[in-house]
Amino acid sequence: MIPVPEMRSRFLTLFTAAVNDVLRFEHKLNGALPSSFRGLRGNDRLCGRAFTVKGGPDLTTDGEFEMRAQMLEALGADDVVIWDCTGDTVTAQWGEVMTLAAIRRGCRGAVVNGVRDVDRVIPQDFPVFHHYTTSTGMLGRFRMYHYQKPVLMGEITVRPGDWILGDQDGLIAIPQEIAERVLLAAEAIPLKEKGILQMVESGMKPTEVVKNGGYF
Repeated sequence: MIPVPEMRSRFLTLFTAAVNDVLRFEHKLNGALPSSFRGLRGNDRLCGRAFTVKGGPDLTTDGEFEMRAQMLEALGADDVVIWDCTGDTVTAQWGEVMTLAAIRRGCRGAVVNGVRDVDRVIPQDFPVFHHYTTSTGMLGRFRMYHYQKPVLMGEITVRPGDWILGDQDGLIAIPQEIAERVLLAAEAIPLKEKGILQMVESGMKPTEVVKNGGYF
């Protein structure tokens, strides 16, 4: 079994498109999270094990701060906190203080609907993938319901411990039970594509590239 830190560092050398192709063609799985997620800094790269959170629009506030604090304390090293926000388009689930607290736990990134304190999150060098930015905080408008249970992100069910990889092409979830096999298969793709690029650069016709095992 490959240790978690090594898995993470090796996944970060890859690109989501390669991992997506392995999931689709070798495992018949769709792992792509909604395409509207974007890195807060534009060029964010993110990788870690999913720490799942479920929440939604809610006016109640009793115990909300306490639950949020408990969630942050439960975060582990090399986790990525991933929020199923039940379609919320109003509030920020992430900001400056949440970022600092997550970093202190060894967390490697966040996937949320809304972010605020953008000018104070970005300097912390913590990758956040999001749908929108807003000044509106959670309290009295949105609350956490539970964490570390399966969540639905678009069409994809993400379970605690699944691997999350993100880059400029988007986010992908890799089931933990096949993560090592996916990693090894995806690591072979850049070498193959290097050969394809060399064929194209040599002036070979696209049809000949395909006959020689290439693709476009």
